[in-house]
Parts: sequence; C-alpha cells; structure tokens
Amino acid sequence: MRLVSTPRIEFLRALGAEILHNYGRGRSLIAVEGAVRPVREAFADDLAAVFEEKGHPVYRASMRYFQRSRDDQEQFGPETAERIYRRRDDYDVLRRVLLDPFRMGGSAGFVTRQFDPDSRTWVQPTWTTAPPDASLIVDGEFLHRPELRGLWAYSMLLEGQTGGDAVVATGGGTLAGAYVLYRAESNPRELAGALIDVSDPEHPARSFADSC
Repeated sequence: MRLVSTPRIEFLRALGAEILHNYGRGRSLIAVEGAVRPVREAFADDLAAVFEEKGHPVYRASMRYFQRSRDDQEQFGPETAERIYRRRDDYDVLRRVLLDPFRMGGSAGFVTRQFDPDSRTWVQPTWTTAPPDASLIVDGEFLHRPELRGLWAYSMLLEGQTGGDAVVATGGGTLAGAYVLYRAESNPRELAGALIDVSDPEHPARSFADSC
C-alpha cells in the first residue's frame, strides 16, 4: 500500500532506500535508539511501513519486551543506575529467542516478545519465521552497548529536543545515571551509523557528530 507523502515519509523513504541498497539481501538487524519511547517507537514503526511499501519483508520488536520481571531485577539488589543499566534487560534471552535465530535464516523460528512490562506478565511465545531476505527493526535504549555491538547491520540514534537528553530528563535519577554509565562505556554517537534529529518528529533530518 502506498503511504501518504509527507516530509516525514519522504525522509524515511530515502533512509529506507539507503538501508535496503546496502542490506536488502539476506537477514539484517536494524537498531533504532534514542528519543522518548513514543517518538522512537513511531519512528521505527514508520520505517517498517516504508520497507513494506517497497515490498521488503520486515519485522518489529522493542527492547522493552525483553526486560526482566520486577522480581528478577530485585534479585540484583535495590534499583540503582547500575542495576538499570546492567540488569534491567535480559540480553541473553533477547539473543537466544530473537536475534540469533533471526540471523540464522532458514526455518529457524524467533519470538518478538518475551515479557510485558505494563501488565508485568510473561508473554505466551508465538514463534515466527521469515523469508531469506528480511529485516528486523528493533527499537530501545542502550542498543550500542558491548553485548549487542556488531550485531546490527545498520543502527541509528534519534536526537534533538525529544532525543536522548529528554529520555534522561523524564526518566528519573536512576535512569539518568544509567545513561551516564552507558555513554561512558559505549559513546553511542560515535557508534551509530546515522544520527537523526527528531526535534520536530514530522520533519526528521540527518545530523552529524561534528556539528555539536
């Protein structure tokens, strides 16, 4: 289905064309990091819609559905910046049931949700398969951390007034501290394949690390 042309969709079409030109064959993992969650998820959803418009098989997942349960997190002590950054998300499960089987190709099944943090319940797994040429777009926080580095065919960091600083500002002190740890360890602005200014979500634009 042809999407309605807007400045946002035209930007995403150009971005999608760039990604698919380089990574349209085989299985590709694409990371969308930064911005407050509604802005980030909407950006990833619309990028997926552009892939679908081009006839390219695409799947969506969000890192928030691979968090540990509250009880499991509390086994690592009180909620601190260190615990949020090191223990909130279950990267072993993420790799085992989603990223690694997706990358394998073939008939390997994968799961796009493990835990629902809103209802605090485990999700009944629905195993999905994909064709040989397909992309998986994952949105979330801390996606350029060491455990995930090297997995992404293409990654982007959404920035601007609704970008990473806003996430920290609205997330409380422990999340702010977690971002301090993350940035010190990973420096996502240098690792991301593309920096995208979403100060105005309807008019996203590419930005560059040396422009700050």
